[in-house]
Amino acid sequence: MKEIVIISGKGGTGKTSITGCFAALAENAVLADCDVDAADLHMLLAPQVMETTDFISGHQAVIREDDCTACGICMEKCKFNAINLTEEGKCRVDPYSCEGCMVCVQVCPVNAIDFPDSLCGEWYFSHTRFGPMVHAKLGIGQENSGKLVSTVRREAAAKAKELEKDLVIVDGPPGIGCPVIASITGASLLVVVTEPTISGKHDMKRVLELAKHFSIPALVIVNKWDINPEMTQEIEKDTVAGGAHPVGRIPYDRSFTVAQINGRTLVEEKTGQAVENITTIWEKIWQTIK
Repeated sequence: MKEIVIISGKGGTGKTSITGCFAALAENAVLADCDVDAADLHMLLAPQVMETTDFISGHQAVIREDDCTACGICMEKCKFNAINLTEEGKCRVDPYSCEGCMVCVQVCPVNAIDFPDSLCGEWYFSHTRFGPMVHAKLGIGQENSGKLVSTVRREAAAKAKELEKDLVIVDGPPGIGCPVIASITGASLLVVVTEPTISGKHDMKRVLELAKHFSIPALVIVNKWDINPEMTQEIEKDTVAGGAHPVGRIPYDRSFTVAQINGRTLVEEKTGQAVENITTIWEKIWQTIK
């Protein structure tokens, strides 16, 4: 089984739109959306949820107000200003501000603070018109340390093995932080989507450094290349210098927007000049990975 992770150095490069096209072109694949902070692949693939599982991570303080004496020690010691007084004069934890450091639990003189597991979100196994999909929804204000990303990848790999699929296609998060590291570690191939701008070039180079650090082969796609051909050439030179390979260019195409409005991928719409480019790029990627 092979795993392709599509990532980008910054948001807004068209990564998810291109991932959706790859999903439409692939055969015998399991799909995974690891961009759990801003998951949107489901908007293109309209998954039918078959299984829902709670994602439990970390802990969060809860004050038993009946036992609270309102001494204020927990408020004083909380570095995150997560504890406030209620109208009844009791202390209460703001769940959106609590970082689960446990200091309040330790200092409470009457042991009135519990520290239960924290429900941070949910992950799903779904069916789509392109095959099975594992995706997730992070709770409001919950921190994504990479654990949920790892869970999605692990479950996608397990489903691929169970269903005898030979490929996992992952829509990864942008940037180079912990969620990205959790998305790419151990992957077979990275596909980096960038755009011909100064920020696109800069952030792509950082992603390639990350790929090199983890010894993962990487290919680079320049999306909307024709809005700045000179920058596109610079990016492709930097790609080679960074130990990766340019795999193709995609022109600016308004058909992407039309397809998104229709809730479909560009490949399904079969309109616009970018369809042929994306199809050719996918064929190159598949030849590289198989």
